[in-house]
This record gives sequence, structure tokens and C-alpha cells, in this order.
Amino acid sequence: MTRGGLRARLRASRGAGAAGARRAANGSVVDTAARWGLVARGTIYLLIGVLALRIADGGGSREADSSGAVQELARQPFGEALVWAIGAGLLGMALWRLSEAVFGASGPDGRKASKRALNAGRCVFYGFVAFSVLTFVTSSKNSEGSDAKSRDLTARALELPLGRWLVGLVGLVVLGVGIGIGVRAARRTFHKHLKKAQMSRRVRHVVDVLGVTGGVARGLVYAAAGVFVLIAAVDYDPQKAKGVDGTLRALTDTPAGPWLLGLVALGLAVFGLFSIALARYRRV
Repeated sequence: MTRGGLRARLRASRGAGAAGARRAANGSVVDTAARWGLVARGTIYLLIGVLALRIADGGGSREADSSGAVQELARQPFGEALVWAIGAGLLGMALWRLSEAVFGASGPDGRKASKRALNAGRCVFYGFVAFSVLTFVTSSKNSEGSDAKSRDLTARALELPLGRWLVGLVGLVVLGVGIGIGVRAARRTFHKHLKKAQMSRRVRHVVDVLGVTGGVARGLVYAAAGVFVLIAAVDYDPQKAKGVDGTLRALTDTPAGPWLLGLVALGLAVFGLFSIALARYRRV
């Protein structure tokens, strides 16, 4: 065998090894973790939407964020078991995103460095949310809301050297993430991840409506939260930073008032349904 032929065979062997590792990472364990995680995420957003609708109707006292959603879930029959299941599902989301960060995601551009970095960030995010949920059931069940967390983190960051610039940068990132989520939803980029061959025309239409409506509403909330962080940086006031609950409640101060909050709340609930649908029809 020539030296060139040997090098080609070695490259092919390395490629086969990488492909094998990719298949192993996307095996039954990660597949189950991803789908259970999508159901858990969908449940959280569905509950946040319901809580926000109560606020828009004037009768909501519980915070419309992940902590409020978990508290609402814990009040139901077998509530503690349900919260454990949601926490485990969110850990599954973190595992899935870690797999995509290490081995690359499905699709033609899934192994790009930018995609891997994005999925690494998602892994950290869902790991943090899972930790918060599981801490709720292992502690006194008094979970700090997103507003209090945002104010505390902002206050600590502002005390750092160049803290105002750091907080401003975070605000810009969150704003950009929100805009990106909304734009991708409007452009229906989620189509490339769907198992369309397993979906009837009616199911594709329903999933399409859920994905666009829910994604735009979710992006709006992220973008608005980013704006509040920017305001906190400009005014050097951590009290101006808001979490999901404070951002949603702030919508009632707009000219559209509670109607805008109601529409966004419905959108978040719709995104929850979309996430649950993805558990069935998304390619992992």
C-alpha cells in the first residue's frame, strides 16, 4: 500500500470513529433525555402562561416564572413527584445539549464551532434551571423568584470593576437572544429539525402555528428582559432589572395594558404546547 493510500485509510478510520461516537451519543439514553426534557420545558412554559393569564385577569398572586410554575405544580396531587420528574427532565435537556456541544448536533451545520458553543450555553442554562427546581423539593420549598435573582445578580455585578459595562453587555446579549428567538420562530427555522415524514398535513400546520406564535412570544419576553437589564446598567440601579415575572407584569404598564400581557401569556402557553409536540416530532 502506498503512503498516500495509508493516510487516506487512517482518515477514513478516524471519520468512522467520530461517526460511531456521534451515534453512541445520540443513542437511546440521550434520545430519551432530550424528549423528556422537551416535555418538562413545555410544562414549565405552559404553567407560566397560565399564571400570567391570571395576572392579566387581575387575580394572580403567584409569580409567573419558573419558580411560580414549580410551586403551582407542587400544589397538585402527587405534586412533589411531579416536580422531581420536571427536574429530571430538565437535567435531560442539559445532557442532550451537552451531547450536541461535544459531538455536534444533527443537521448539516450541527458540528460548527458556533453551534457547539451555543449548545454549551444551553447546557449551562438548563443545568441551572434543573438545579433550581430540584433545590425546591430538597429544601424548605421557598424558591426565590426570577425578579429577586435578577436584582441580586445585577447588584453584585454592578459592584465589580467596570460592573456597569458588564451588566450592559449582559443586557445586550439577552436582548439579542430574544430578538434571535423571535426571528428564528417567524422564519420557521424549526422546520429543519422536524420528522416531517411522520407528520400529517394537519399536524404540520398545527405545529407550525404553535412554533411561530409561541416562539415570537418567548422572544419578546427575553428581549424585554434584556432592555430592563440595560436600563439597570444605565441608571446604575439593580432594582430596575427584572426577571420573567417582572417583565410580564411590566407589560400591563403599556398602552395596551392587560390585553398585551394576556396575548403574551397565551403565546408562552402555546410555546409550552409546541415544546411538548417537539418531544414527539423533533429529530434528535
